[in-house]
Amino acid sequence: MKGLIKGMGITLKNMTQKKITYAYPDVPLEMPDRFRGIQHFDPEKCIVCNQCARICPTECITLTGKKNPDPEKKGKVIDTYDINFELCILCDLCTEVCPTEAIVMTNNFELASYSRDELFKNLEWLNDNNVNIRQENNSALPKGGAKKDAD
Repeated sequence: MKGLIKGMGITLKNMTQKKITYAYPDVPLEMPDRFRGIQHFDPEKCIVCNQCARICPTECITLTGKKNPDPEKKGKVIDTYDINFELCILCDLCTEVCPTEAIVMTNNFELASYSRDELFKNLEWLNDNNVNIRQENNSALPKGGAKKDAD
């Protein structure tokens, strides 16, 4: 009996407090600045150094490059860049090690799908994932999504 009265007291106390709810699908959640969401990949900045694939603890990144078709330019150009989000733990190591900041984390976290095959994301999908780029990276990005050239 004592427990029932104590439980009802807590219930009545909480009924008078302000309700905390989110209209989630309609209103996006405000994530903290350092939230580690899905990566955004800018292929124009990538120098195909493979450091992101080497440091990945789950080996979910595959990266291939080919020789630059322009004979005047050195190095490689990106051919394919794929991430298996079925394995990815969003650890942020690939973004920390990238020398050209071609990979940045976003605040986007919605990866729900009905099939595991949909969790394999390619270069085009990762390049289009620039809606919620972190605020610290957002100040350097113009509306198009690519970083401004330093003059």
